[in-house]
Amino acid sequence: MIRQRTLKSVVKSRGVGLHTGVAVEMTLRPAQPNTGIVFVRVDLPGHPQIPAVAHGVTDTRLSTCIEANGGKVQTIEHLMSALAGLGVDNLYVDLTGPEPPIMDGSAGPFIFLIQSAGIAEQSAPKRYLRVRKTVEVRHDDKVARFEPFDGLRITFSGQFNHPAFNDIDPVVTVDFAETSYVKEVARARTFGFTRDVEAMRAQGLGLGGSLENVIVLDEFRVLNAEGLRYADEFLKHKILDAVGDLYLLGYPLIGDFFGRKSGHALNNLAARALLDDAEAWELVTFDDPAKLPRAFTLAVQPA
Repeated sequence: MIRQRTLKSVVKSRGVGLHTGVAVEMTLRPAQPNTGIVFVRVDLPGHPQIPAVAHGVTDTRLSTCIEANGGKVQTIEHLMSALAGLGVDNLYVDLTGPEPPIMDGSAGPFIFLIQSAGIAEQSAPKRYLRVRKTVEVRHDDKVARFEPFDGLRITFSGQFNHPAFNDIDPVVTVDFAETSYVKEVARARTFGFTRDVEAMRAQGLGLGGSLENVIVLDEFRVLNAEGLRYADEFLKHKILDAVGDLYLLGYPLIGDFFGRKSGHALNNLAARALLDDAEAWELVTFDDPAKLPRAFTLAVQPA
């Protein structure tokens, strides 16, 4: 039987929030089966718990923000992506501020933290959400679509009006039966343009951003001295974000997801549309590990 997973031990990290610029301590600690991923604002009265679920999303301006029980947490997508990539089902994320630390702008440091803590199998069967029919949402020329697929495959299509993107394929597909999340996706960093900085900060966003945690582009080039980690790092980061946003479905996804110019807002609308159509999905478990789609075999191996 494929079983649910949590951490073996508690692990902590400190850093600054990307958008708030607030220094924060984050503690990842084990949770009981069927808990899901739950953020806890330990800096607020009563330590409100905020479950990481699609219908709890309240703001998608340049990040994914969830609210519940009088508490709010934003920019959860990179940590959620790492948890999905390593197959962690149940976890408490204690925060002393409104955001997890941005670390280096990718999911890589979170992968390291989780692997350092170790991953423990639990007694309950692991549940997967399998797409049964096509669900699509659109906004202008943007599209987000789920389709049935025996595995996990994500395609992102994007067009960016900038010279740095001229030689990059505008479409990237990652089939996780063939591509390692940890090696090929997790290290892709978030990116931004110098032309947008003033407008972002006027909205109270990007206050913790720097060349240490964001790929920064001026009108012509990438400003980071080390350059890119992957030739297609920009679109790989969009896929990293989608992995995190879609983990707010509450379960690992068995299906195909396509996004054209999709961001946090459309990712969330698509997740809600899927969940709201009871005929579009089903929960499945695997008593026989041999029947588990290959896309998930790495994520369920003991850490």
